[in-house]
Amino acid sequence: MARPQEKLKEFYTYADYRTWDDDVRYELIDGVPCALAAPSPMHQIILGELHFQFKNFLKGKSCMVFMAPTDVRLFVHEDYDDDDDVFQPDLFVVCDKSKIDKMSCKGSPDFIIEITSPTTERRDRFVKYHKYLQAKVPEYWIVSPESKTVNVFVLENDRYMHSIYGDTDNITLSVLEGCVINLAEVFASID
Repeated sequence: MARPQEKLKEFYTYADYRTWDDDVRYELIDGVPCALAAPSPMHQIILGELHFQFKNFLKGKSCMVFMAPTDVRLFVHEDYDDDDDVFQPDLFVVCDKSKIDKMSCKGSPDFIIEITSPTTERRDRFVKYHKYLQAKVPEYWIVSPESKTVNVFVLENDRYMHSIYGDTDNITLSVLEGCVINLAEVFASID
């Protein structure tokens, strides 16, 4: 199949998305494909350390941690292929295993992390923020490698409560009891 730009449709669904066979990764937001650039080494170092900490914490527990490129379909429609939003968060945790099928996560994960880059900053802070809020994702983090900060958004009464953490802080998750992420370890290798 051709790339989405070659078809020149105005609106795409998950059925279209699944036919794209080029080497470009995409997210689908309101039916519009958004190409994803290859992540930087700094991005991958941070992602690797976060995944390591979450994987260690979740060992032997019922929740599972996933890294991009794993598809997340926040709003699953009755017709499986009609979804017009498909995201690939950098990292996410799912505690309800029935949400995981052979192709994707169907519905809201319990926790999502996006690591910003110059090409994704606006999408992560505004577009995805509102989509994740609409889907009632319980906790959403935006990790900023340049400033070595983490913006934490915790869902309370259908609104996100916001906190900011620095590179030497520990963050206690609201959605995973007992889970504490050490940011000094996350950011240690990117100087």
